[in-house]
Amino acid sequence: AAAAGEEPEGEPGPKDFVYGEEDFVPCGPGWEGDPGSWLSRFDLALLSGWDEREAQGLFRYRLGALPTRVLPGPARLVAALNARRGTERRPPQPVRSLRQPFDPTAFNFTRLRRGELLLRLHRAGSAAAPLLVAINASPLVRGHVLLLPEAARAQAQALQAPALRATLEAALLSAHPGFRVGFNGLGGCASVNHLHLHGLYLPFPLPVESAPATPLCPGGPALLRSVPAPAFLFFAAGPAELDAVSRDVCRAAEHITDAGLAYNVFATRGDPPGSVGPGGGRGLRVLLWARRPSFGAKAGDAFNVALCELAGFLPLSAETLYNEITEDEALSSLRQHLLPEPELLSLGKDLAQLLAE
Repeated sequence: AAAAGEEPEGEPGPKDFVYGEEDFVPCGPGWEGDPGSWLSRFDLALLSGWDEREAQGLFRYRLGALPTRVLPGPARLVAALNARRGTERRPPQPVRSLRQPFDPTAFNFTRLRRGELLLRLHRAGSAAAPLLVAINASPLVRGHVLLLPEAARAQAQALQAPALRATLEAALLSAHPGFRVGFNGLGGCASVNHLHLHGLYLPFPLPVESAPATPLCPGGPALLRSVPAPAFLFFAAGPAELDAVSRDVCRAAEHITDAGLAYNVFATRGDPPGSVGPGGGRGLRVLLWARRPSFGAKAGDAFNVALCELAGFLPLSAETLYNEITEDEALSSLRQHLLPEPELLSLGKDLAQLLAE
């Protein structure tokens, strides 16, 4: 990943992690008991490597325990104070358009140090390129990683079905209910214009896991409305449905970009959209948000609105804001970036028609 000679001698590199169908945890556990006792082979490999890199000082800051609180109110938003990320992370790259090309002169993930790389995920028997797992050097939570599909190809930050499919497989390798994966598109608070996704352990339930949704078309997406940020919901009951879900999400994302809108994606273990789902129990919920493009921070914004914030988790860098923000204030900040309901419903009809073809 990094140029030869730039890393200290003896710095660890990525370990090969070969997995098969038997490693998937299709339904996944709920939140009863101790989530830390349910770790899979994948979880143990990721978290042990992450902790090792933290001990070696490869992060921009030591995370430590993060103050966390649930904001009073029905939305059950979770706020966490992470002051050092606000001051010590790498400044986000300037994004000026939804289809900005990759810039080889700007920072990209081929420049990561060898020690920042944790795992190469290989599906046994597959000819697909491995998915590289690297630390996020400015983490939101313990276990926050970058998922890098074919980084050497130097692709811009536009989601593609093979990359999403590989990332959703990674989500199914985890036995922890709080392991979530997601994507920030250009104009959706992506900070680096090089194809990457995020994986992170959020150690608490979120309403997006269980809120009911209204189907938009048979076998297609549903509309998740009773959450802080309404989203289009796709559901995979197990590994066999990942191809179709990945394809549909990416077709929908491309349509959203064509409409001049930005998008974010968030995948979490959760309930089927209705009372009875395809698998009769928990599976993988994939949320797709269409939103107003955001090019650079705006004066008066309480926080950036990216995949975590849209899902109901608010990482905040200012202690005063963390202590004083209310649910109404947080929801107001989120809604500034969202579509009015009539526009959202119209877009939903277009997506239902597109995906029914």
